[in-house]
Amino acid sequence: MKSAFVIAAVSSGSGKTTLALGLMSSLHRRNIDVQPFKCGPDYIDTQYHRIATGKDSINLDLYMASEAHMRNLFESYSSSSQVSIIEGAMGMFDGFDGLKGSAADIARQLNIPVVLLVNAASTSFSVAATIYGFTRFCPDVKVAGVIFNRVASSTHFLFLDEACKSIGVTCFGYIRKNDALQTPSRHLGLSLESQSEIMRFIDAAACEVEGTVDVMGLLQATSVPDRESAIAVPEKRNLTVAVARDEAFSFIYPANIDAFRAEMSYFSPLRDKALPKVDLLYLPGGYPEFFADELEKNQEMRKAIKDFADNGGKLLAECGGMIYLTEEIDGKKMCGVFPIKTTMKNARLKLGYRKLVFDGFEISGHEFHYSDVIDSIGLPSMARQYNIRGKEVMTPVYRYKNVIAGYTHLYWAETDILNLWKNE
Repeated sequence: MKSAFVIAAVSSGSGKTTLALGLMSSLHRRNIDVQPFKCGPDYIDTQYHRIATGKDSINLDLYMASEAHMRNLFESYSSSSQVSIIEGAMGMFDGFDGLKGSAADIARQLNIPVVLLVNAASTSFSVAATIYGFTRFCPDVKVAGVIFNRVASSTHFLFLDEACKSIGVTCFGYIRKNDALQTPSRHLGLSLESQSEIMRFIDAAACEVEGTVDVMGLLQATSVPDRESAIAVPEKRNLTVAVARDEAFSFIYPANIDAFRAEMSYFSPLRDKALPKVDLLYLPGGYPEFFADELEKNQEMRKAIKDFADNGGKLLAECGGMIYLTEEIDGKKMCGVFPIKTTMKNARLKLGYRKLVFDGFEISGHEFHYSDVIDSIGLPSMARQYNIRGKEVMTPVYRYKNVIAGYTHLYWAETDILNLWKNE
């Protein structure tokens, strides 16, 4: 038997990540192969998923990808696993354009059920009205059942269970109100210390789930046909790519890596002293601000990257990767490829989906950062960016020789990222 479902909730802050990690870890402990997914562009939850399951978590995003591509991704990555768990984002029906791209929309597109998580703090039988509405609002989305979070006691749960029975909805159990289940800070980074904190949280979530959730009943209610993947694996091309990957640089979409169709290698700007000999370097986003001292001290790597750029090497850098290419971040020396500086002072969150146009080549992505660029007067942008409403956004994309860098995280799994250099 195979199982697949989307974990959705009434709103953000309901505990989806707690439930998702608890279920993933509980199943992983039982030697059940779990493939994790995440609705939307988020990098943080997917890293938690990987810690819980040992497998890359795949983003399913209907703004950055087509419906066909999203379905192909799901079929390809879920085909060899016993259970596929998709963690939703925000509320069940919250998409980037009405329902479009929401957890409900993803479930509908994939024809798999939803497990609805309901925050039961300070309520009891009234949840029946909420659940009744959520299970009937979108008739072509099947809600397999409900799990309650922040339940005060077993007596409290009895009232909640009665509420479900009164409207004919299955209840799979609950998660107690527990101070140990405080989701780790989303701006932690992935140092060894933070990974230990995340593991403690995951273990606590798994223990809660195993004690009060009917996990096997949930899997039976969310069973799906066992289908073999028909997705063709594209042939590799004559291309070598090196990706920065360590505690400072970790915001990577596995689907992007697959789309390179290249011989891949990985290196650490924190620890390695030299670059591998490759055709293209990729510096993804991450948390360089947390490791600025270590990055500054590794002068050999900073010089190697500057030399690679000066010699015309192809290099793509996103967000934290772009910060690493500037002269400095808050006084800490970086690679100096671009004559600009970055700062975390007076940090304000800038976020949103983006459509980028590079000399006729269009690509989607998303912007999410607290840092800012300073001293960038006179440095032009090589691309125009637009938000979800089609309004131009003044977030630049910089170019120096064959180096392309900007704050926006790009998604190129449906296109050829090498088109960025087609007019070199």
